[in-house]
Amino acid sequence: MATKNNFERAKKAYEKWGVNVEEALNKLKSIPISLHCWQGDDVTGFEVNQQALSGGIEVTGNYPGKATTPEELRRDLEKALSLIPGKHRVNLHAIYGETNGDAVERDELKPEHFKNWVNWAKERGLGLDFNPTLFSHPKAADGLTLAHPDKSIRDFWIRHCIASRKIGEYFGKELGTPALTNIWIPDGYKDMPSDRLTPRKRLKGSLDEVFAVEIDDRYNVDAVESKLFGIGSEAYVVGSHEFYMGYALKNNKICLLDTGHYHPTEMVSDKISSMLLFSDKVALHVSRPVRWDSDHVVILDDELKEIGLEIVRNEALDKVRIGLDFFDASINRVAAWTIGTRNMIKALLYAMLTPTDYLKQLQEEGDFTKRLALMEEFKTYPFGAVWDHYCEEMGVPVREAWLVDVKKYEQEILLNRP
Repeated sequence: MATKNNFERAKKAYEKWGVNVEEALNKLKSIPISLHCWQGDDVTGFEVNQQALSGGIEVTGNYPGKATTPEELRRDLEKALSLIPGKHRVNLHAIYGETNGDAVERDELKPEHFKNWVNWAKERGLGLDFNPTLFSHPKAADGLTLAHPDKSIRDFWIRHCIASRKIGEYFGKELGTPALTNIWIPDGYKDMPSDRLTPRKRLKGSLDEVFAVEIDDRYNVDAVESKLFGIGSEAYVVGSHEFYMGYALKNNKICLLDTGHYHPTEMVSDKISSMLLFSDKVALHVSRPVRWDSDHVVILDDELKEIGLEIVRNEALDKVRIGLDFFDASINRVAAWTIGTRNMIKALLYAMLTPTDYLKQLQEEGDFTKRLALMEEFKTYPFGAVWDHYCEEMGVPVREAWLVDVKKYEQEILLNRP
């Protein structure tokens, strides 16, 4: 009853500024967030010939209960999804295939190796997204893949990316919602390169070969993802933001912006409106860098709110595909998914409850005093009361009550894993 009363008071406060709260909540229900499966097992995957994590990626912590089988990982995802309002998606990497104990090389992966994931998603009404895995492999040990000077190694990774796009197409056909298949590579050099152009020429040529194979875009959407630097590629990354932005625009692909892949003071939120002027779609991997691309769990900070505002105020909810990308092994992994995803949804709701049209009008009229004053006042409007009502309406725990579920799951399931 208290939740309902608080909501009704909050609704009146927002409606004073022309915000239709009920309409905002109905819209929020339709926005899927793509949960990254790799938070649940520390980016380990299920390959028979499992390799140590590499490619400039590092997961720290040893909290008990890590998923070690596909069944465990799916069960953990189900628990997280039961605590998150809305209907969402799950994002897979190629290393999460199930090959029945056979050692299947990555360039030989087929849709059949992901049929269990598809059946699981179909039963639960989820969409699936996909990523080729161009790290943690002997053919990526020197930090180069699609830009490698050895053509045989480039060809291996080209075949892997083509196979991955076909798997994405399979997801889209089976589930009735197109998969986003995103290519990220670790390629770069630890120290100053003597030639920046040639590796980028090789990368362009490799991508051209990957995308030359026709895949039905009704079922699979291609994306490419940049990075500023990584561990082992501190001085130079082949696939820079400028490279992929140019490639995506020229070749009608989606440019994916990872919020951890830029300079520490660089705001991805500021890029979204520019990208949307020239691209029909933009994709996001939302993470939280702390001094570097550390992939901390997403919190409701100023940048996350600004990302939400840029998507909503530019009427781009159907143009921006939102996925998450963080991995923290120092805390309960189900809790990490729950915290991060709920915060991403909160950021969108916060934006929907902002009287964007009126604030735009103030800017056009040059009334910057009132604009700033109102933007600050809206930060303490009763947003939380609307969020609590939304969670209750969607049948998930309100406020911190979800922690009880996670602790019980930890005691009954996670702590009993070997």
